[in-house]
Amino acid sequence: MVLDAFQKRRERQMLTLLLPALIPLAILTIYPALYAVYLSMTNEALTGVAAAKPRFVGAANYFRLFSDGRFWNSLFVTFVFVVGSAIIGQFVLGFISAVALRRKVYGSSVFGAAILLPNAAPEVVAGFMWISMLAGGDHATLSKIMIALGLPWVDWLNTFPLFMVTMVNTWRGIGTAMILLTAGLSAVPSEVYEAARMDGANPRQMFLRITLPLMAPTIFLYMLISTVSTISVFGMVYALTRGGPGNRTEVISVYIYNQSFTAFQLGYGAAGAVVALLVSLVLGITYVRSLKVNV
Repeated sequence: MVLDAFQKRRERQMLTLLLPALIPLAILTIYPALYAVYLSMTNEALTGVAAAKPRFVGAANYFRLFSDGRFWNSLFVTFVFVVGSAIIGQFVLGFISAVALRRKVYGSSVFGAAILLPNAAPEVVAGFMWISMLAGGDHATLSKIMIALGLPWVDWLNTFPLFMVTMVNTWRGIGTAMILLTAGLSAVPSEVYEAARMDGANPRQMFLRITLPLMAPTIFLYMLISTVSTISVFGMVYALTRGGPGNRTEVISVYIYNQSFTAFQLGYGAAGAVVALLVSLVLGITYVRSLKVNV
């Protein structure tokens, strides 16, 4: 009885300590998410009769959403964007950067600062920085370099729009990947590598049998953070391409914005936002379960 009373008092104390964090979470995250679910079941709009007298329409917005080819295109574009920039680009380059920083090489501190520098620029600012290099035809910085080399200039954002957007997002995210993966590499005991060398293991075997298994929790944590954050990227993509040309870079966040604030259909846009939230939740739960790995 005494132990149970002590345990309950301790749980109340822990809840009291968590309240300062739970209250902003409820106001800024949980309530907007629940309101979005409600809004997605109405015909709320910014203009017309629906703006003055919105009404409940149930699952009509979702039926319309799942029959919209443009919505499925935005999901496919988002999938390519996330895989290309977060999972492949940022992870691979971030891992290489983390390994490079672990080795005592001349100029490694300058290299690390250069990798982290893109994080200092907000999404929209980074987008406009890259517009000056990629857009504008033969006046773009990259095109001028190609002309100086005797090569024909390319309208990068119209010829390779999704690849360019993926490349810019990879550039912005390498620093975060490098920080997390450097921490994971630092947690691997050097004695393990020394013992493996004494047993005759080569670098490839040490990487596959020691580094990757011991870094699995860190890798899955990075994948969780990068995947969910990349799904929500909006400002940079919108600044670069507005989702064009021809919806080729219209990721789900840009699709939601276009439906809500360009087509003025708040209820329909909210339905897209709820689907995006559910996708993020499913991926988050999958990664959290994968974090419970045995090494």
